[in-house]
Amino acid sequence: MAKILHLFRAPKRHTPMEALATARAVENSGLEGCAHARPGGKRQVLLVDAETLGSLQLAPGIIRENMTTEGLDVNALQVGQKLRIGSVLLEVSAVCEPCEQMEAIRPGLQQELQGRRGMLCRVLSGGTLNRGDAIVLQATPSARQSDLES
Repeated sequence: MAKILHLFRAPKRHTPMEALATARAVENSGLEGCAHARPGGKRQVLLVDAETLGSLQLAPGIIRENMTTEGLDVNALQVGQKLRIGSVLLEVSAVCEPCEQMEAIRPGLQQELQGRRGMLCRVLSGGTLNRGDAIVLQATPSARQSDLES
């Protein structure tokens, strides 16, 4: 079962991420109190999976994700894919390209993270997120159509 392992927000830009037990996802904005929340923006919530962090020997939150997942291959998600977490509905909006800030964590990390930095999501429906909440992938329109034809 895919689930939320950790939740983080940036109280201010370029400051350490703050670990949370609970966060409120605000529709079309991001996590309440996060400096990266932007109404109408593509980068409302950044998802990274714990498996990728572990393979690179990185601590959760260090690459500035809002949500560390477990049991979900975040980098395999497709733009447009929707994820249901309780009452919250997220839509994958873009691949997160590693930036030069990653080099401050470890020289060479920007290159190591190519294709592995996670996915950016928009908040389609807001609500409360908790550590441990199940993450359910929603069927894509093309998958639903093929199911109907079977």
